[in-house]
Amino acid sequence: MTPDLMEDRAQALAAHERKLAASAGGRWEGGFGRPMAHGVPDFAQGVALYVEDVTVSFDGFKALNALSLAIGVGELRCIIGPNGAGKTTMMDVITGKTAPDQGKVHFGSNIDLLRLRENEIAQIGIGRKFQKPTVYEELSVFENLELALKADRRVRASLFSRLTGEQLDRIGAMLERIHLKYSAQRQAGLLSHGQKQWLEIGMLLMQDPKLLLLDEPVAGMTDEETERTAELFLSLAGEHSLMVVEHDMKFVDQLTQGHRKVTVLHEGRVLAEGLLSQVQNDDRVVEVYLGR
Repeated sequence: MTPDLMEDRAQALAAHERKLAASAGGRWEGGFGRPMAHGVPDFAQGVALYVEDVTVSFDGFKALNALSLAIGVGELRCIIGPNGAGKTTMMDVITGKTAPDQGKVHFGSNIDLLRLRENEIAQIGIGRKFQKPTVYEELSVFENLELALKADRRVRASLFSRLTGEQLDRIGAMLERIHLKYSAQRQAGLLSHGQKQWLEIGMLLMQDPKLLLLDEPVAGMTDEETERTAELFLSLAGEHSLMVVEHDMKFVDQLTQGHRKVTVLHEGRVLAEGLLSQVQNDDRVVEVYLGR
């Protein structure tokens, strides 16, 4: 990259950060040699997500009941629990879809997610993957990833812009990462269920999320696709923070590898938390979820 292009990129990044700061009602602060906006999450404390005493009621039923948990920066956390435990409602609150009755939710140490709209939460680096894959089926795999790039999506820009070499490299690397290198020109609607899941995950990753929320990502996958998905998620840990809601205990075991923490939800709150081997031997978890 030439010095002129590097300078242009730096100026564009600075303008983007100032825009985020303004949308979050923040101001610029000095620190670590460069200004930081309140609209840019501060992970200096090592925690990506704080959920504290969050309660959500629907017609008197508490979907979440004083729920508290924290996800570390770069952590891969599996969330398990019976149907109705509050897993989906928790993700709805984090992404701004549902407003809680009470509680606090922070992204990093400085961003109050409860003050932001859904689109603003996505813009600051939180991506969500629902159970059913949502891709542009009439477009190619490559075109789906191209659309997902952070870029000016005004009509004029979309009609006349061309991908830069750097953007082409990013898409190529993503195709490799999501196991679709040899399907780049294939119509997305012709992909298998598992491949569509990978493509949607790739589309999220093209937007540089700092936290990924993944809801039962391997439901309906073959054993081989499930194993490849585990490999993908493990490669993302450390680079991104991941919250994976899942019922497939074999998949959870593949992700945790005996040393990652698992959180068990029940009746809208944390029932147990620890290594998978620990929660599997917790009598409360066995009774309400795993069975004997």
